[in-house]
Amino acid sequence: MLLGAGVGKACGLPDVTGLQTEVVQGLCDHRREALERVLKDRTLEQALSRLRRIAALVEGDDTVDGLTASAAKDLDGLVCRAIVNALQIGGVAPSGARCLAAWAARANYSMPLELFTVNYDLLLETALEQARATYFDGFVGNIEARFQTELVEAAPGADRETMPPFLIRLWKLHGSLNWKWNDDDELVRIGSPVPEGLVAAIYPSDAKYEESRRIPFVVLQDRLRRSLNEPETLVLISGYSFGDDHLNEMLFDSALRRERSEYVAFCFSEIPDRLAERASVSPNLQVVTQREAILGGIRGKWQAPGEETPFMWDADGFKLCDFNELAGYLARSPARDYGHGSTPLGVTGGATGADTSDGMEPA
Repeated sequence: MLLGAGVGKACGLPDVTGLQTEVVQGLCDHRREALERVLKDRTLEQALSRLRRIAALVEGDDTVDGLTASAAKDLDGLVCRAIVNALQIGGVAPSGARCLAAWAARANYSMPLELFTVNYDLLLETALEQARATYFDGFVGNIEARFQTELVEAAPGADRETMPPFLIRLWKLHGSLNWKWNDDDELVRIGSPVPEGLVAAIYPSDAKYEESRRIPFVVLQDRLRRSLNEPETLVLISGYSFGDDHLNEMLFDSALRRERSEYVAFCFSEIPDRLAERASVSPNLQVVTQREAILGGIRGKWQAPGEETPFMWDADGFKLCDFNELAGYLARSPARDYGHGSTPLGVTGGATGADTSDGMEPA
C-alpha cells in the first residue's frame, strides 16, 4: 500500500501545499523572504535540498540565492523545525489511521503487508502502536535505533529471510519527524519528534557530497521497486497525487511488467493526466474517484448500484476515494487468509455498482 499527503490531510494534518504555507508564514520577515527566494519554481523538499547544497558548497562570505553557507544552514534548521511543529498529532491517532492500523494488525496474507508512505508525520506509527500491531520500520534499537540495511533488503520468502511475515513493514520513503543524524553521522530513529535545535532527517539531499546520507533513502526506494515487482501483488494507492516522477516511473513500469498484479489508485479529486494516460493502456492499473473511474483501460462515470451499499456508495458517489472511508472499509473486511495475489476489495469488479462492460456511462 502506498500512502501520500492526502492521508495526512484526511486525518487533519496539512497537505503539501498547506504545509508549505504554514512553514513560510511561521518564519520572521527576512527568513520568510529568503525561503521564498529558494522556493521559486521549487517544492518544499527541493528547497531543502537547495539549502543543504548551499551550506556545503559555498565558502566564506560568498552567497547563492542571497544566502551564505551559515545562513542556509540556519534556515534549513528553521524550516525543519517548522515542519515538525506543523505535523504534530498530539499523541492520539485520528480514526482513519486507527482503522488502517486495525486492518493491518489482523490482516493474514501469505506475504508480508507493506505500507509505503512519503509522509513525515507519525500518524501510522502512533496508530499501529495503539492497535498493538507488530511492525518493522527498518530500525533496530530502543534509545537510538539504527537503520538496518540488510533487514530492509531481505526479500520476502527468501531462504535468508530473517523477518517473520506477520511483521507489518512500514517504509517511510522521505524520512520522518523522529529520524536524526547522530554525532557519528549515522541515521537513527528516536522515540519522539526531534527536539528543538536538531534537524530532522526528513528528506535526502540529492547532492553527491552527501552520498552516504542518501543510502538509507536509496535502500527504501529500492525496497519499493522490488515489492512492486513481486508477482500477483495487490497495490492500493491512497492520498498520493502522482506528483513524484521517480515514484510514478516505478509504479507505471511495474504495472506494465506485472500483468497479473493489480494496482488500484483512489483519487479524492480529479484524475491526474499522467495517471489517466497510463491507466488507459494498462488494464491492471485501475483508477477510481467519487464520480468516475478507469477500469480495464475504459474511462467512464459511475452508475449507482441497484442495491444499497452504504459502506461504499452514497448520494455523492463512490466513497472509498476518501482515505477515512477506505480505511474504515478495510477495518470491516473479513480477517481471513486471502492468499498471495488475491484481494479483499470489490473495486476491481462489479461489487461497487460499476460494470466495466456496460454499467458505466461514457465519459
